[in-house]
Amino acid sequence: MTSPQTILLVEDDGALRTLTARALRQSGFHVLTAATGAEMWITLRESTVDLIVMDIMLPGTSGLDLFRRLRRESDIPIIFLSARSSEEDRVLGLELGADDYLVKPFSTRELAARVSAVLRRGSTTGDSAIDGIAEGRGPDTITFDGWQVSLARRELRTATGAIVDLTGAEFDLLMTFLGYPQRVLGRERLMELSRSRIGDSSDRSIDVLVSRLRRKLQAGGCDAPIVTVRGVGYMFKADVKRG
Repeated sequence: MTSPQTILLVEDDGALRTLTARALRQSGFHVLTAATGAEMWITLRESTVDLIVMDIMLPGTSGLDLFRRLRRESDIPIIFLSARSSEEDRVLGLELGADDYLVKPFSTRELAARVSAVLRRGSTTGDSAIDGIAEGRGPDTITFDGWQVSLARRELRTATGAIVDLTGAEFDLLMTFLGYPQRVLGRERLMELSRSRIGDSSDRSIDVLVSRLRRKLQAGGCDAPIVTVRGVGYMFKADVKRG
């Protein structure tokens, strides 16, 4: 029997922490809890964690500061919880590289569904995108403009072999573009194909994700091959090869 995946819930509200942890356990996850950033670091040193659910407004060090440090040290998927519902706050969390963002008060069933979706993104290889490249099984390497993507490792490398750090949502979005090169994809279609549960799944959210992916491709030393089609969506203009 497969052991349950481990979720670390970082929430300073004791009642909400207890309720949320219970709901996640009932959904089949192994749940560890922490009330502060200090407790979170202790737990991470002592346990292997598959995903972190973190309140932004924590006592002492904020969730955003903790997130920045985590991203320097680990690629553990992170879902933000926040009482702030403004678009600016959601966009900030996504721009920093969060895998999802959920506004309080939230349904524990929705949280469990989002946790499952983020974990699924980390363990799959973007089947819909791969199918768009080639049918059946074959080599797990995709290339475009000198870049290399490993499907098995969910890894992007530049032409010089340097690894580009992508979040789960960014990798899924790239796989979607690679599966449908030189085709215009609307924002709703991109969200559907990449299976990304980002924020409120608004047009602004997908725009932020595309912007993040573009910046990382440009930082790798080339022009990002993602073209904006005004009023419609985006197109991946590079030639894509598999194998």
